[in-house]
Amino acid sequence: MIQESTVGIIPARYASTRFPGKPLVDIGGKSMIQRVYEQASIALKWVYVATDDERIFKAVVQFGGKAVMTSPDHQSGTDRCTEALDQIEKLENRTFDVVINVQGDEPFIEPELLTTLAGCFHSSVTEIATLVKPLRNKADLFDSNKPKVIFNPNYEAIYFSRSPIPYLRQFPKEEWADNHNYYLHIGLYGYRSDILREITNLKPSTLEIAESLEQLRWLENGYNISVRSVDHDSIGIDTPEDLERVIHSGLPQ
Repeated sequence: MIQESTVGIIPARYASTRFPGKPLVDIGGKSMIQRVYEQASIALKWVYVATDDERIFKAVVQFGGKAVMTSPDHQSGTDRCTEALDQIEKLENRTFDVVINVQGDEPFIEPELLTTLAGCFHSSVTEIATLVKPLRNKADLFDSNKPKVIFNPNYEAIYFSRSPIPYLRQFPKEEWADNHNYYLHIGLYGYRSDILREITNLKPSTLEIAESLEQLRWLENGYNISVRSVDHDSIGIDTPEDLERVIHSGLPQ
């Protein structure tokens, strides 16, 4: 069963340029990392936090969660997940076929998103999986902080870009969203465990460096990325200002 052989790993760093200590900030009486952990645990049987900071590790243990300490030198959450997977398999004395990389700054993530992502691995050909959502706000099309994605009829990613793709040559830019179904990328990933270990060893690619999008490294090296379209979204908190907006707008139920 996919559920039995899937582990959710939540990478969590204390150091953050825009929001130091973000995993431990209080949101309605619970830390951010606790909220992420609890939401992930609704969808996944096995959940661990992977951190490089003892304060986060202790906080997770105190609320009854599971955590592992990882190196502070990892360049990405993907790399941290790989080290964590090795530790978790030793701790649990078992192997996991699938890893879900759960974003540690999305305290209100819908469990259904994680369930949908894990479900991609019912297909034996799925190597890596991610989620997309239809563009609703036209302004998002030209927001470089919201990557766009195109995929083929088999729901396999063709390309991710910070620019609008495709370029609609026959229409003015203000009409693009009215004349094509654009999709935004939701930054959640699932991996076959063996594939995760492989992609961790890849060097940064030219496309990845150009767009500053890690997933382009995988595409450029020939890996398949399955996508699923969902209507749900999650609230990411990158800065103290983001947190203030969430609190003042009322915490999601």
